[in-house]
Amino acid sequence: MRITRFLRNPSVTVGEMLSEAAALTARRCAGRDVLVIQDTTVIRSGGGGGDYLHVAVAVDEADGAILGLVDGQFLQRSSGRTAGRRAAPVEEKESFRWLESAEQAASVCAGAGRITVIADREGDIYEAFALRPDHADLLVRAGQDRSLGEDGGRLFAALDALPEAAQADLDLPAGPGRRARTARLAVRFAKRTLARPNRSFRAGLPDMVEMQLVDVREIAPPDGVPPIHWRLLTTRQVADAGEAWAVVELYRRRWAIEQLFRTLKTQGFDIEGVRIEDPQPRDKLVTAALIAAVAVQQLVHGRDGGPGPLRLCTDVFQSEDIPLLEAYCAKLEGKTERQKNPHPKGSLAYAAWVCARLGGWTGYYGKPGPVVMLNGWLEIQAAKRAVQTLGSFLNV
Repeated sequence: MRITRFLRNPSVTVGEMLSEAAALTARRCAGRDVLVIQDTTVIRSGGGGGDYLHVAVAVDEADGAILGLVDGQFLQRSSGRTAGRRAAPVEEKESFRWLESAEQAASVCAGAGRITVIADREGDIYEAFALRPDHADLLVRAGQDRSLGEDGGRLFAALDALPEAAQADLDLPAGPGRRARTARLAVRFAKRTLARPNRSFRAGLPDMVEMQLVDVREIAPPDGVPPIHWRLLTTRQVADAGEAWAVVELYRRRWAIEQLFRTLKTQGFDIEGVRIEDPQPRDKLVTAALIAAVAVQQLVHGRDGGPGPLRLCTDVFQSEDIPLLEAYCAKLEGKTERQKNPHPKGSLAYAAWVCARLGGWTGYYGKPGPVVMLNGWLEIQAAKRAVQTLGSFLNV
């Protein structure tokens, strides 16, 4: 009953929830080089359309840790395509979300040392390149064989014709239906101008934009395995093979948002199973789950402490939660060193150890994943509610 009242309270809005989360992210981005990764996932589908959620998250460029939520947008798609879609201005298209999230990234992460907005092939939009925010770079996987501005040639042919700059081995983790393996890759790079496509555009849009091209493709993949081939477009400088490989590594950080979606969906909060038909309370519930899924992924990344700067427990929890975490830690620790929390109090790694143990991790085998961390995080939230309820009762 309480959650129903919360979700249907008109004073609670998706916008306020996202703004509060973005404000926390802004503080964590200050002074860091930040990647803002955006992508869209389906919430529920049917009849050729469905409900979708577009998300942008900030990630520390140095170590790939999620810093927090930047943006979220809900979309409804109907079956078929609207007549005249191609001729409509980008502001009237669903694809405008990619530009809006880039603008939001520039605003939320304004205090960062550097901002790079990363998108997959669906974000390959000419307006996104031409109207990119000041003080933000782009890194997008090419999805269209665009015309080039220099001689009217085509993008993909130009990439194929580039000389190979270097080769390197890349370790690929296992994924759904895919075994872990090591791939031998070749990288090529160049600077080219992309011509404005032959369709209607808003006034003042440039005829061409200059972009760095990075092409990485697999050499002799195993039989029956689709080869890796990424064509990347970026505004970051690429002057040599080392910088080209650095761009490839940045694009690989997209995996963070895929893991976030897995935690949000069937392997975690199961938002696809929500059966609330009214879109307003449903969107509020999904937004709350999204914010919580970000926290779970922060715990997963912070579980080892890492070689980088110490991340604080308050990246995920409130300062008043620290005594509860310490009380749980004292209860969970054993007598041997292997059974003790090895991380300093007040650190995110300390809190992650507590959540992992509460979630069922023994401390001996393997590393706790998102499901284990989620279970422990839920235990902490339940304990917080019990403490708050008891406190309210005693103060009556």
